[in-house]
Amino acid sequence: MGDDQTSANAGPSDDELARHPTVFAADALQDYVVVISGGAGGIGRAVAFLFARLGAHVALVGRNKEKLDALAAQLAGRHLKASAHAADIREPDAVGALFDAVWAAHGRVNCLVNSAGGQFPQAAIDFSIKGWNAVINTNLNGTWYMMQAAAQHWREQKAPGSIINIVVVTTHGLYGVAHTIAARSGVIGLSRAVAVEWAPLNIRVNCVAPGAIESEGWNVYSEQARAAYPRSNPMMRAGSPWDIAEACAYLAAPSGRFITGETLTIDGGGQLWAETWTTGKPEYFRREE
Repeated sequence: MGDDQTSANAGPSDDELARHPTVFAADALQDYVVVISGGAGGIGRAVAFLFARLGAHVALVGRNKEKLDALAAQLAGRHLKASAHAADIREPDAVGALFDAVWAAHGRVNCLVNSAGGQFPQAAIDFSIKGWNAVINTNLNGTWYMMQAAAQHWREQKAPGSIINIVVVTTHGLYGVAHTIAARSGVIGLSRAVAVEWAPLNIRVNCVAPGAIESEGWNVYSEQARAAYPRSNPMMRAGSPWDIAEACAYLAAPSGRFITGETLTIDGGGQLWAETWTTGKPEYFRREE
């Protein structure tokens, strides 16, 4: 499948991301250098396209160098600025080397978007130790390593910075992914704490919590679960990775300069609405309907 094509539930294609209307001025992030973990994934890819279109150089981070190189080439082919950096965010030394490399190449980093992460649907009672640790290590520990490395570089250089962590909605019923609820809740709490600690360093830390967003991440869930997602909010539809990208741009740009320690929820009102079962609703609960 070509880079500009998309499969069912894969979200917008590269061509769509390159053309999608935006409310932001074309120079809203002019000359920014933005590190995006999970940069080749569905949400990370949308963030990369939008930020690059707004004038930023996007440093794409992930474990699959081939995917990163392909995306960087896609962006360069549209006269957008990007570079690919293969790194495992679960390894602190690799994260440190990543920031050293980006800083050496560009002399600065203005913003970090932590979009890397993943989970699998399963009843919590059946989690293996390996499965639990895999999600916690990526979604919580990896996010923290990226946050800390960025903040240490900003402190050393006496430079301002902004961190945006992509999490999930943890304030209502999201079931079948308890491991990621634990990890993302940790990221939200961590972000609130360091937003205060790092405010004197002129470092802002915020989270964006997507609800049902139609991207390639949907493909790990069953057809039954995916069919129910558009009804998980009162708007009765799924969102797009572009919705998340624009929320990130709002926080990264000067529009967000007085915002820190917040979680911006992008879920069509889902947190006020109903429960979401990623594993399908168990028969035990269906008997009551």
